Amino acid sequence: MKHRGRHRRRRRGRALRATLAGTALALTAAATLISTSQAAGGDNPGGLTRVTTAAETAGLRLHENLTDRRTLDSLTHAMGGRVGVHDVLQAADHPMRDRSACDAAETAALPVKPAATRAYCWDNGDATTPQWRPRSVTTSGDAYDDGRWGPDRVVLSGWTHDDRHAGRRSPAADRSLARVAFIDANDPARLAYRWVLLVAPSADGKGFEAVRTRLSGMVWYQDKLIVTARDSLLVFDLQRILKADVDSDAVGRVKGGYSAHGYQFVLPEIGSYRLTGGPCSTADDRTVPCFSALSLDRTSAPDSLVASEWFPPGGTNRPARLWRYAYSTVPGRTGLLATDAHGDVRATETYETDAAGVQGVLSHKRPGEARPDWYVDRAPTVGGRHGTLWRQTASGAKATTCAADETHACWGRHTTSLSYWQQTGELWTLTEGAVGEDDDSGTGSADGRVLYAVPLDSVDDALE
Repeated sequence: MKHRGRHRRRRRGRALRATLAGTALALTAAATLISTSQAAGGDNPGGLTRVTTAAETAGLRLHENLTDRRTLDSLTHAMGGRVGVHDVLQAADHPMRDRSACDAAETAALPVKPAATRAYCWDNGDATTPQWRPRSVTTSGDAYDDGRWGPDRVVLSGWTHDDRHAGRRSPAADRSLARVAFIDANDPARLAYRWVLLVAPSADGKGFEAVRTRLSGMVWYQDKLIVTARDSLLVFDLQRILKADVDSDAVGRVKGGYSAHGYQFVLPEIGSYRLTGGPCSTADDRTVPCFSALSLDRTSAPDSLVASEWFPPGGTNRPARLWRYAYSTVPGRTGLLATDAHGDVRATETYETDAAGVQGVLSHKRPGEARPDWYVDRAPTVGGRHGTLWRQTASGAKATTCAADETHACWGRHTTSLSYWQQTGELWTLTEGAVGEDDDSGTGSADGRVLYAVPLDSVDDALE
């Protein structure tokens, strides 16, 4: 019960600070400016709090479940063999627009400070559809140190079917589908992408069904892609992309071959990591967490998968947990997490942050520093505003100031996910557009979607 008492003391402290702050605001002529800044996500979350007790970290434990290789081999053989990432890129049929061709709503979603050095917008259909939401990003810079997958530079973006805004006419078969844009980034001036549907093989290896999950986080490490589900992580092998040979709305084995709901390529799930504490909960920060953002930390030893938890929008004051799992260094387990003799995966480091509404997280240790910095992408509490990118350590937090009222709402608008491309020093993210869980307008619009990169050094310089 000791850890619960600590949480109650922290919450009482926050409540007292909020009361004192409210009194002070009422006595100053700057009250309106400050409250506006806070509504835009500008209030300082302070330093990170280390979580060390077994009772508090038990809910983060995972158990590994890998699909039998014979099942995967059977499906691969039945579908005519594997297809490479390069083959998918060669078939890219959706050109991206560079910044000069983005519209006003899209460029308005870019960060105020620091400025994006690369910015791309989706083709017209994907840029405005209310049926799909871009939620996550990872790159070949995560996969390998040289930033390439074979000869290619690649960006992957995970999208989830938005059941809430898709409309009543949306077929039931579309519900919660998950797809990944494989983006050819070899020519920075001409990006193009091809959609790949995520699927799960049947037990007998003769067919597959659609994976239905909220792709709020994604990391490509070595030959594996790990993505978020609500209370688990799903694993995919980038060397097992398969090709459908029947064009229909069905998903799986059909008369004459295999169909993938109109998509030409599928990526089968090869395993999962499920939270052992049961279904996740957003009740508080002591329960089993629901996965939100993921990223890779190449500055840890060994390399690690960084995660954060998700709370419903609405300005909650509950602290959110940030933690990491180590990747395996055992031969034959490329891209998989480190497990014990029972197949369990334990968090190697855990913190709490008071930055509510975490949309993206990144851990990175700068040269000469003993401990890493944690970058937290905090969503605004008011829809339509820019977010805030905080750099947190145990001693405090910093964010860029970009307006006369000292607001910290300088990051992109409706951003989600962070990915650091070590070879180029760039921090990649994307905005999901106006449609979101905090958007009750019912208009079904989905503008302001942009994929962009900012040098991490520019982020740090802006903080100073």
